Amino acid sequence: MFTPSSHDVRRFFCEAYRKHRNGEILTPMDAIAADWIAQHPEYHEQFEDVEAAIAADYSVEGGKANPFLHLSMHLSIAEQISIDQPRGIRAAHDALVARRGQHDAHHEIMECLGEMIWASQRNGVPPDTEAYIECVRRRAFA
Repeated sequence: MFTPSSHDVRRFFCEAYRKHRNGEILTPMDAIAADWIAQHPEYHEQFEDVEAAIAADYSVEGGKANPFLHLSMHLSIAEQISIDQPRGIRAAHDALVARRGQHDAHHEIMECLGEMIWASQRNGVPPDTEAYIECVRRRAFA
């Protein structure tokens, strides 16, 4: 299993952005990342300088949103949907997309994913995927 460091993740997004801007050939993962980067122009400046991106502080105390975490969550959700893992995420996503559109649906799912991860870390237990799917379903059918 590959576990990239935060520096690896930041380099990846900066490189995908650079390749996209320069019209270079993108790997499939670069293309997915570039699509999500394009939907977040508010972050573009932060992808232009790799070294600055690596050095940037996105702590809660700093009060700045972490674009690399945000886009990583988009990629994670896209992967979950593509393989329907956890089971039921694709159907819940599709229902949410029908109500909110693709981008907003991802942001709704992101809230549920964040809640699941936070609860898992806070309680020292494995992530509760059933609670995660139920959260997404509630948002889809609310």
